[in-house]
Amino acid sequence: MSKIQKVLFTGKTHTTASRQDGASHEQLDIHLTTPGNANSPEYSFDGVQSHPTAEQLFAGAWSACYTAAVGLAAKSAKVQVPHDAAVDIEVDLGMTGNEYFLQARIQLTLPGVAQDVAEKIAHAADEMCPYSKATRGNIDVVLSVRT
Repeated sequence: MSKIQKVLFTGKTHTTASRQDGASHEQLDIHLTTPGNANSPEYSFDGVQSHPTAEQLFAGAWSACYTAAVGLAAKSAKVQVPHDAAVDIEVDLGMTGNEYFLQARIQLTLPGVAQDVAEKIAHAADEMCPYSKATRGNIDVVLSVRT
């Protein structure tokens, strides 16, 4: 894996577990935005309404999946997920030389859970989450836990 030398854009998400009954499967209609690059005006979208970028969408999908995996890992460990638990994922688009790369940071917040237990849950969720599996060994990912 190559390390990113220059971060061009970061997509950030903050996800909390939903306690709603039922699910909605409505279609999603999203207009995408490419992050502007001052060195490449043809890719700049000045004056265009901001829409989610690919990095934000990827972080959001990963965050939703990882949040569900945290619930499964906590249940397996017989730990109640706190109502104020959260997952924050940041996905960077960056460059090394002339090549583009991604890197990510995942932060799991489990208030009131012992640090060692929270770390076990975080790593167990990382092992089962399909997005984590897909990125493992392909991009740099840092996983951290707050309690």
